[in-house]
This record gives sequence, structure tokens and C-alpha cells, in this order.
Amino acid sequence: MNRDSKKKLEFKGAITALVTPFGADGAVDVAALRRLVDWQIDSGIDGLAPCGTTGEGATLSDDEHRLVIEVVVEAAGGRVPVVAGCGSNDTRRAVEAARRAAAAGADALLVVSPYYNKPNRSGMVAHYEEVARATALPIVVYNVPGRTGQNLGVELMLELAEIPGVAAIKEAAADLDQMSSLLAARGPGLAVLSGDDSLTLPAVALGAEGVISVVANEAPAEMAALVAAVVASNLQRARELHYRLLPLMRANFLESNPVPVKTALERLGHVSARVRAPLGPPSASTRERVVQALEQSGIGR
Repeated sequence: MNRDSKKKLEFKGAITALVTPFGADGAVDVAALRRLVDWQIDSGIDGLAPCGTTGEGATLSDDEHRLVIEVVVEAAGGRVPVVAGCGSNDTRRAVEAARRAAAAGADALLVVSPYYNKPNRSGMVAHYEEVARATALPIVVYNVPGRTGQNLGVELMLELAEIPGVAAIKEAAADLDQMSSLLAARGPGLAVLSGDDSLTLPAVALGAEGVISVVANEAPAEMAALVAAVVASNLQRARELHYRLLPLMRANFLESNPVPVKTALERLGHVSARVRAPLGPPSASTRERVVQALEQSGIGR
């Protein structure tokens, strides 16, 4: 299958790395998820990425993985694209997850590089080739060294981009030099998305198409406006939004994501702060600082 035969999709703007709400019984809170999707889209977000890191995809069962994607796709109703997380450190499981996501109606796949195993170069390439062959959906390669223990690096990311079906890179190495090198060397048709909220402004200014964002959970309108302002070369407005959201961007990583962001969303009245083990509730200090960050950012007033 060549690249042109894959489903066409523009990867741009602010895409929310969507949380997964859980109820008191520990199950996925479907009603809360639907409400969250509607609020996100009504706020002007450009896309939704469920079942990734922020969506606690690693602890969702196969049935829950399918359920979350189906609910998000149905609630979105074609208004924005749905980029479903389906990564795994087991290639067979990643392939199964990709097929599940496609059957559930996802528009694209977010595939994190395999964690824990630390695959060698040939293994990494083979992993993405197998996942790409599994469906007709475009793939976003997700480089996040802080989670996986490996930085793909520019050379390997460009090699992965040659795999038919790979349409974008989510670059979350928190390294603007690497981001710049990737943008300078990429070929036509490859989108690059920031995976670090606080680097969105410079990344888009350098040529990235947008961001897959954590802070967009709490501030979808503001994050969409920030990206749009940079694209429009309105740097004064972009800087204003960047510095307004910066306290919240930082607070979201006081503890492991998505613990702080769910704490904020509960404070805002959107979803419960419940997370799934092995994650646990935040400290009192983190709760206090998250509330302070919401106030400093003017979110929820």
C-alpha cells in the first residue's frame, strides 16, 4: 500500500490529548466523556486524541479501548478528527489495537514508540511497518523519551516517515534543537506536531503544524487560539496566550500526567479526578498549586 492510498487527513491546529473519565465504580464514565467531547468541540478545538498517555491508554482493557474510541467518534460526529492512541511495547498488541481503533471509527492512529523493551533500530522500523500494514488509517509516530526511555532522534524519525501510512510525527522530546532539525529535514507531506505544551509557540513558529496538547483539556479555546495566532503571525496575541497558560502547563506536570490535569478538570466541574492504578491521587500541595495555576491562567472564572 503506498502513501497516497492511505486515508487523507490534515494534522494541524490544537488537538487535545483527551483524558478518560472514570466513575466511582472504576469504569469508564461514558456520559462524562460525551459531555467532555461536546465542550471541547464547542470551544473550538481542532481534534481529539483519546487513549494516549493522558487518556491512560496503558491501563484500559481491550473492551474499554474500543468503547472510549467509539464514544469519542460518535460524540464528535465528524466535526473534528479523532486520532486514537494504540501504542504498545508488544508489536502484536499494537497491531490488534490499531485494528480495534479502525473498527471503532477513528480517523488516524497515534502510535507511541515501544517502551520498556528499548528496541534496536531494525526492530523499531519493523514495529511501525507492521502497525502501518494493519489498517488504512494514517499514523502519527509519537516520540516521547520521558515515557519510553528512548529518543528516536531525527534520523530514525525521518526513516519511519518513509513507511507508507506514516503521516505525522508527534515530537515530545522537549528539545527545540531536535524539533528544528526535524522540521528542516522533513520531506513534503509529513506533518510535525509538538507534544510539549510549553514549546507550542516556538514549534509552530518554526513550521510545526500544531500540537497534541494536555493543557487543551482545561483550556481548549485558549490553546486553539494560541496555535491560530502563531499561524497568523500574530505573535503579540500568541505570547499573551502562552504566558497566560504557562502556569497551568507547568502545573499539569507537577505529578505524573494525567493526575494534575484531572484534578483541574474536577475543579472546573467537567470530570472526576479519579485515575487508575498504579496512578494515585495528588498530594495536597499539588492540588493547591493546580488551583492557583487555574486562577493565574484565568481558567474557569
